[in-house]
Amino acid sequence: MHLPVVRRKNLRIMACSGLLLMSSFLLPAETTPAPSAGLSHADIRWLQRAGFGLDSATLESYRRLGRQRWLDQQLNDRHDTLPPAIDALIASYPALGTPPDELLADAIKARNELKSMPDGDARVAAKKALQKHARELVQQAQQAELLHAIYGSNPLKEQMVWFWLNHFSVYAAKGRVRLVAADYEEHVIRPHALGKFRDLVMATLKSPAMLEFLDNAKNVKGKTNENYARELMELHTLGVGSGYTQQDVQQLALILTGAGIAPRAPRRIGRFGRGQAGVVRDGLFVFNPRKHDFSDKQFLGRNIQGSGYDEIEQAVDLITREPACAHFVSRQLAEYFVADQPPPALVDAMAQTFQRTDGDIAAVLRTMFDSPALLAGGAKKFKDPTQFLVSAMKLAYDGQPITDARPLLNWLNQMGEPVYGRITPDGWPLDSASWSGSGQMAARFAVARAIGSGRNRLLMGDTDAPGNARRFPVPAMDSPLYRTAFKPYLSDATRTALGKAGSAQEWNTYLLSSPDFNYR
Repeated sequence: MHLPVVRRKNLRIMACSGLLLMSSFLLPAETTPAPSAGLSHADIRWLQRAGFGLDSATLESYRRLGRQRWLDQQLNDRHDTLPPAIDALIASYPALGTPPDELLADAIKARNELKSMPDGDARVAAKKALQKHARELVQQAQQAELLHAIYGSNPLKEQMVWFWLNHFSVYAAKGRVRLVAADYEEHVIRPHALGKFRDLVMATLKSPAMLEFLDNAKNVKGKTNENYARELMELHTLGVGSGYTQQDVQQLALILTGAGIAPRAPRRIGRFGRGQAGVVRDGLFVFNPRKHDFSDKQFLGRNIQGSGYDEIEQAVDLITREPACAHFVSRQLAEYFVADQPPPALVDAMAQTFQRTDGDIAAVLRTMFDSPALLAGGAKKFKDPTQFLVSAMKLAYDGQPITDARPLLNWLNQMGEPVYGRITPDGWPLDSASWSGSGQMAARFAVARAIGSGRNRLLMGDTDAPGNARRFPVPAMDSPLYRTAFKPYLSDATRTALGKAGSAQEWNTYLLSSPDFNYR
């Protein structure tokens, strides 16, 4: 059988990628070549965990500062910028540029207008336009997050933003979440990513995205909804088996009654609560005492007197100061950064730091990154789809701004880990087995080929002609960045595969498909 040339080339790429995959489960042998450009193999391995992929800017700042000063700079969270072109691209998205109360008010107005329209083609068209606008807002929020991850000047913080977005997961396709997903990342998660865990919990608790997703906006006196109370303890803070009871869930649900989303129209938002004792407002969050159960509660073995909003503050204090919370959060962090089964001694040390510092996230991360256990025994961690995509883009484009981020969303969808796309509230899994199955790897190889070939519209505008070859530059991955951070440490299997590449596109695809690149 004679296959078309293009298809034969694709099959050759997939076959070679498959051989690399088979070798990936026999982790690439450790090598100890001479240090390259002032960085040792230990430096590169450490940066593979601390950085969200490697690019020239990260290597240069690490060389200049050294490990401890580089880590200090990352954890101090004072340097969080984007290239001007990427900053302008994100600023052009209405999801980011429009205040969330306006987005909510506009959506309500549009829905009311839709309800008043008679049945017919005009009503059908208006409904489709409303749905399309909501999808576009979600896509803009997704693009903004990925652009931050790829181009942000603080790669450790960007990892933590992604980690917390997943830990405090919301599903964008549910109700009003799609209208406030961008606000969730920008004003809830990002400002608290390296701060106190208690502040992060309170920020997520008061966010319209979480209030909508886990139904606490419907949790009112006489008609309690336990969804958020349960997940706050099980998924966000204490973990399963930590000792809390169903009664604790019920009592926390009562404590959270009246915590919801502010009235709909901006003018009503401004007037609501004036002269009403006990009303608390923060952005779109409102605590309405008229909807709160003021009974006394027994929660986690403590008495909480019915007092309104202060009950919520007390409950969050109790939860985040529980030893179980320190251990649960520390283990989740270690599973993400270190290993699917992180060393218990490391988790214990991180939990001790958590308790000693009252949940200081940066201090907990420092304990982890300063520990020899981070890379003990040559342990490697398989990249999830987001880590793979971000690191591949950093290697392929090394800071060069793209003009269209929509292909990034398509690729993450292909690999099964879309931002804000987890239906259940547990977030995407952190273990390697969830992302290394044959179906996931086939999708990953296809993405590797798309990035490696350059034929992906990343550098095209809406008016560019798809057939214009000038618009499809092949990424120059055989670069100084590659020769410093990757080439000296490649396994023999990867070197052999790269030597068989028939073009720059194939070479790029083989590299991105290799076990050396897919583990960090």
